[in-house]
Amino acid sequence: MTTRRGFLHSLFSVSAAIPALKDGGLDHVLRTAGRLDGRTPEAIAADEDFWVEVQRAFTVDRTLTNLNNGGVSPSPRVVQEAMRRYLEYSNEAPVHTMWSVLEPQIESVRRRLAGTFGCDPEELAITRNASEALEIVQLGMPLAAGDEVVTTNQDYPRMLTTWRQRARRDGIVLKEISVPMPPPSMDDLAGRIERAITPRTKVIHICHITNLTGQIFPVRRICRLGRERGIEVIVDGAHAFAHFPFTRDDLECDYYGTSLHKWLLAPHGTGFLYVRKEKISKIWPLMAATPEQDANIRKFEEIGTHPAANHNAIAEALTFNEGIGWERKAARLRFLFQRWAKRLDRLPGVTVRTPYDPAQSCGLALVSIPNVDVGTLVSWLWAQHRIIVTGITHPEFSGIRVTPNVYTTRQEIDRFSEVMEGVIRNGLPA
Repeated sequence: MTTRRGFLHSLFSVSAAIPALKDGGLDHVLRTAGRLDGRTPEAIAADEDFWVEVQRAFTVDRTLTNLNNGGVSPSPRVVQEAMRRYLEYSNEAPVHTMWSVLEPQIESVRRRLAGTFGCDPEELAITRNASEALEIVQLGMPLAAGDEVVTTNQDYPRMLTTWRQRARRDGIVLKEISVPMPPPSMDDLAGRIERAITPRTKVIHICHITNLTGQIFPVRRICRLGRERGIEVIVDGAHAFAHFPFTRDDLECDYYGTSLHKWLLAPHGTGFLYVRKEKISKIWPLMAATPEQDANIRKFEEIGTHPAANHNAIAEALTFNEGIGWERKAARLRFLFQRWAKRLDRLPGVTVRTPYDPAQSCGLALVSIPNVDVGTLVSWLWAQHRIIVTGITHPEFSGIRVTPNVYTTRQEIDRFSEVMEGVIRNGLPA
């Protein structure tokens, strides 16, 4: 494991052009690293002296406040430079440098991702995003007319579209259950899934954490529920991996798909699919594979010519996150969420639809504001204050989704809170 001191040193030794190396800032960085020893993640979460050094590892535009890192996040400088280096090398002679030299290095990335997730490398395929990873399982799982799939009406639209296509094409039955946000309890979430099961249920499809409100689901309980009844459980982890710490064994899942360009801060267009080893042979790949590949996880990576740079630079993103520390990162994201949410939650009519319980949330959250059109508010925040948030409009609720990341400053969160307080008290200007 990288030491805190070694990690922070690496952030500022990438390029001689970084100001910290010119103005004595590196000494301050090392002193900051030394102060972390023995302190809890919660204490470090509020230590701006530490986080300002992490923030300076990014090349983001500070004339705007980006609170939509849930869609896709910027990568730190070290990841960008690794990807640039791989791309330049690829273009020297791609048939050799990209295919023969760089592409085999995917196996090192596979081993490191598998080690973090807690699975066998032979159970993990590197994909371009969570949608691709999940659709491999959704479209590759054998199902017959009348077979039921249980999911929620808050699952990711692309995944619901995939199941609806199978319903049109294959005659399966899709059951989308309603879930209140915030829910009464984790038991309530599991109970709603359990009550939807019938003798025809073959698949349960759930989010690890929803993209709408940031509600974490009781995944292990639902996976056990499915396994006891012979039902396959697919877990959409698009917003979970590298957002807060967990392993495969914490979930006991058989199928897991995630994006890495969100919370891992990896290159855009990277993700992975986990399939438990004994399940691999039953899932058809999206693109054809030979019979000899039936039980090989790599059959899910057969997508034709693609850049090696993207997936190889995942290794730098893993190192960056390991240097911060998974628990420290999650504590910081919860600190930022609760700083703005509790400030707005005091005002009349405001509903924060994300629980404060750390077992049920982390950095992604949704707030509903009375008497304000969501789309108009999102546009106004950008036009007047250069604040980026996401508008969420669901049949059962609406609001703005706020997703900071480790490069987000406390001042940016406070500025967002101040602007929102004005809107809540006075409405949007005419």
